[in-house]
Amino acid sequence: MKKKVLMALLAFIGLAEIAGAQPVPGADENIPFLMTFGKNGQTEWGDDNCLQVIFFSIPSDYTQPIYIRIFDPDAGGQNDELNGAWNTKTRFSVYGGVGSCSNKDAQKCNEKGDFDSGTLLATKTFGSEPTYDNKWYTFGPFNPSEGENLPEYGGRTFKICVEGLSGDDGNMYRMFLSRKSDDNIKVDGAFAYYFKYKFRMYDNGNEISHIYPYIDSKVVSIKQSNFDWDNDGMIRVISVCKNGIPMKVSGNDEWQTSTHKVDDAEKGTSWDIQMVKFKNKPLKNNNVVIFLENQYGELMPFYSVPIGGIPKYKYTIGVKQKTK
Repeated sequence: MKKKVLMALLAFIGLAEIAGAQPVPGADENIPFLMTFGKNGQTEWGDDNCLQVIFFSIPSDYTQPIYIRIFDPDAGGQNDELNGAWNTKTRFSVYGGVGSCSNKDAQKCNEKGDFDSGTLLATKTFGSEPTYDNKWYTFGPFNPSEGENLPEYGGRTFKICVEGLSGDDGNMYRMFLSRKSDDNIKVDGAFAYYFKYKFRMYDNGNEISHIYPYIDSKVVSIKQSNFDWDNDGMIRVISVCKNGIPMKVSGNDEWQTSTHKVDDAEKGTSWDIQMVKFKNKPLKNNNVVIFLENQYGELMPFYSVPIGGIPKYKYTIGVKQKTK
């Protein structure tokens, strides 16, 4: 994404709108949990490589300490997915410094590459300890200057890598960027973004989950790839000129892709990619993976808050008059 485009948009959004960007998953995403399985987990349970990478961006002029908080970091107890007996260990690590977030292996969640690039600032491995079940664990404090300086992504960026080291259970968790160690207090102007997203779907068929890629001026088409959707409903696109265009959905333990043209009217707006479950027989405990690429094969970030707001279909843009 071009620096001047994103920076202008971040200025346009304003603090009132971006304030909802602190939790991951974001409030507008309506996703219950992120997920990472232990290294011995079966891919048919919904995790392709047992690694997740999340980025938090802090405004360059923010100088107060920050904290990265993890909800329910252990694999055991109330929210996680059991496979036999609890035997999973999960490592959460925070990175900053040059190359930590700009490294392409980190953006791709490439477990065989340098996903853990940069300077390690903090790390902790969790098993199934009741101490952390359904509770918050806090990393920090961190000085914002410890993050990688990426003006094209809004300022100083920190990377959080979540690795399933062993076991075969599913670890379900959430994150929050905070100004306090013991409470979730938002950092003005900060936001989260990601290039590959792994999460738990709701069991309730009435719930619709969302991801929000921003369409900059150079994007001509978007190729989406999703894994292990188990044909649990549909994925559709809402934009200023798309009113529910379907994307291909994967079955069990497989990838599925589809490519979608970007219209000129969509430049400078976000897409609302909606994940809609079947209401009559919704699957339970469905874990899925999704990522997006532009026409050059470059990974596209999506954001915990939709840049420019949640898009609304405009009938006058989407419908074209017939020519005589």
